Amino acid sequence: MTREPLPDALDRVRTALAAHGLCDRLVELPGDVPTAADAARELGCDVGAIANSLVFRAGDEPVLVIASGAHRVDVRAAAAHLGVRKLSRADPDFVLAATGQVVGGCAPVGHPAPIRTLVDADLAAHAKVWAGGGVKHAMFHTTHDELLALTGGPSVEVGA
Repeated sequence: MTREPLPDALDRVRTALAAHGLCDRLVELPGDVPTAADAARELGCDVGAIANSLVFRAGDEPVLVIASGAHRVDVRAAAAHLGVRKLSRADPDFVLAATGQVVGGCAPVGHPAPIRTLVDADLAAHAKVWAGGGVKHAMFHTTHDELLALTGGPSVEVGA
């Protein structure tokens, strides 16, 4: 599998985690894990414990929904939580511009600028959740409550 260059995105995530006292959380995997199912298999956890960082568009504004890998995002519900009329899926170029990270490797932190975020309440059912590390071959372990602190986003129901 093709691997991305390690430095920028992974280092920004590591720095963001360290700023919150969450050192030594990143795990580099032997291959890319671009989907929740791939990550769960590699990490030996339930797919619901994978915290997918999904970027949407609210007009020209990027919005991040951190969703359990066990379900799809109900975009209407997410839009209502954000107080916007409509959310649409962001294309890879928009994701890269907003996060500095590529689709399939997005982390909830380490972005060039803060992104308005929602955190899936279903992640609270797992003692440990795994989120993207900024590149397709890295993940970090955290908790639902730590995700709230890291992102400043509220915990809401986003599952379809």
